[in-house]
Amino acid sequence: MKSTKDRILDALHRKPKIAINELAEAVGINAISVRHHLTNLTAEGLIKADEERHGVGRPRLVYSLTLDGMERFPTKYLRLTSKLLAQIKESMPAPEVTKLFSQVAEDMSKEYSEQMQGLSMEERLDFVKDMLAREGFTVEWEKKGKDYQIHEISCPYYQIGISHPEVCAIDQTLISKMLALPAKKVQCILDGGAHCTYVVNVGSKN
Repeated sequence: MKSTKDRILDALHRKPKIAINELAEAVGINAISVRHHLTNLTAEGLIKADEERHGVGRPRLVYSLTLDGMERFPTKYLRLTSKLLAQIKESMPAPEVTKLFSQVAEDMSKEYSEQMQGLSMEERLDFVKDMLAREGFTVEWEKKGKDYQIHEISCPYYQIGISHPEVCAIDQTLISKMLALPAKKVQCILDGGAHCTYVVNVGSKN
């Protein structure tokens, strides 16, 4: 039997932007209990609340799944993404495809440029670690001599990368742009490595 939490998520998956009373009826519990679960689910980042005008009077709160909440349910995104990439590769030369992925990473890095101002190298590495975690990566870094090694323990692009390794240009370019130094890939999970590893040499900045 599904938990109340899972039943609430299921209800929001079937019908987004639903108010507390409607949700309580859909799940079969009272509104007070629903409110308690909604507070916890919001704190977990699985749902969000928006104000909605509903007749005369104050707006009411309606709830829907966040992207993290949506990822709790099976999707066909992988199949669709793979088909789109295959179509792109058929219509564009290989260098242009790689350039396209690199441009995506450059655009992403610009979103964080102001937050990177004045940070030391190791502060930048911690920032990159946290930022990539929000993108679905599990990342660790370590210092070895003058080099920093960045290990991607898990990668959200792995399944796509099997057929379309060009996507690796995204995280490699992103790391390079965020650290303002070239990141050299020395190990890749797609080639049988335990994880993907990039090396950044701080001496190359001098």
